[in-house]
Amino acid sequence: MTPRAIDEPHRVSSPLELLFDLTFVVAVAAATGQFAHDVIDGHALAGLAPFLQVFFAVWWAWMNFTWFASSYDTDDVAYRLLTMVQMGGVLVLAAGVPAAADRSDYGAVTLGYIIMRSALVAQWLRAGVEDSAGRRTALRYAGGISVLQAGWILRLVLAETGNLPSPAQVPSFIGLAVLELAVPRWAERTTPTNWHPHHIAERYGLFTLIIFGESVLATSNGVDRALEAAELSGPLVIIAVSGLVLLFALWWLYFLPPAGEGLGDRRHRSYLWGYGHYGIFASLAALGAGLKVAVEQTGHDLNATPLAVCYAVAIPAATFVISHWLVHTPLFAEPVIHPAAALSAATAVLLLPLAAPRTGVAAVIAAIAGVCALMTAVTILPKAGRTRFHKISPVGPRRSAGEHYNPDRFNGTGV
Repeated sequence: MTPRAIDEPHRVSSPLELLFDLTFVVAVAAATGQFAHDVIDGHALAGLAPFLQVFFAVWWAWMNFTWFASSYDTDDVAYRLLTMVQMGGVLVLAAGVPAAADRSDYGAVTLGYIIMRSALVAQWLRAGVEDSAGRRTALRYAGGISVLQAGWILRLVLAETGNLPSPAQVPSFIGLAVLELAVPRWAERTTPTNWHPHHIAERYGLFTLIIFGESVLATSNGVDRALEAAELSGPLVIIAVSGLVLLFALWWLYFLPPAGEGLGDRRHRSYLWGYGHYGIFASLAALGAGLKVAVEQTGHDLNATPLAVCYAVAIPAATFVISHWLVHTPLFAEPVIHPAAALSAATAVLLLPLAAPRTGVAAVIAAIAGVCALMTAVTILPKAGRTRFHKISPVGPRRSAGEHYNPDRFNGTGV
């Protein structure tokens, strides 16, 4: 468990990391589908807290593994087996999403989360034993995570026995979540881990693509259900096309900044960038749920009002724009999105649903897509002649003159 070099060339995601991400497809789909169901039933606000809590567990477990792997991916047998244990925990967590949303029963979700975190503790203990230079950091991680897992178990026991009243459940969750976020800052005060900036940027980009894929799938499923109830209609076509335009615009916007270069130049701002992605990831997942509801309402009578359906799309879209601006601005001398453009677009998107009772859902969704596409175009066009778009698989630092290519330095199988 020796740390990997932070300037390792050609550092990309390993096949194991890609398999790890695929298990999270199930968890994200479960959370997104359940939230869409809550919006359809007219319980969007009631379903928001369970969605955000479940998504925090999914995101935090994925993020902790990602940063650990960027530093200590040795790809040996023990590492692979412990990673597969974490994958099993993801599937347990996904199976518990309906119970968490319907009955506030977080038993399976907590169990899956603890399985994932316990395997990560074992990884940190391995690093603490075998990496003398980073031992204090690794043991701090292992100790902090272990204590907090005891906290999650205690919270679950109190809730199951009725000793944790309903009004205290959300505050107790927030308190434990804040402590979880504090563990990396505390642990890395001793010796910072050797995470690779281009590798981290790629890993976040791949997870973003997974959530974009979930949004496309959710929209497609909504179209299928709408077609089962009615013939192809104009509003259905408008919403489906507008949803794709909206996703394309946000995808283009996300991959515009070269995050790997920014993280390499400003490593001290990695916490804001990494933690801020919770807003990006959660808003994209919620957007998929909103688009699914928007297309389904063309063929079904829903309990949700047109205003609620439109805000199920508008709020996630505006949150994504603001989160993207806040997360990437500190990494670059020149802001990727002009503040006026980001704030104007977010404000316009949040105001547009107010017209839904008069214009209908399809017109509002089309207008939201148009605003986001215009904002992306305004951001791209002035830089089109001098901007090199961020690639999904950055190659890392260039080799110096005279340095020969060494295939043994590739990650894993040489991908």
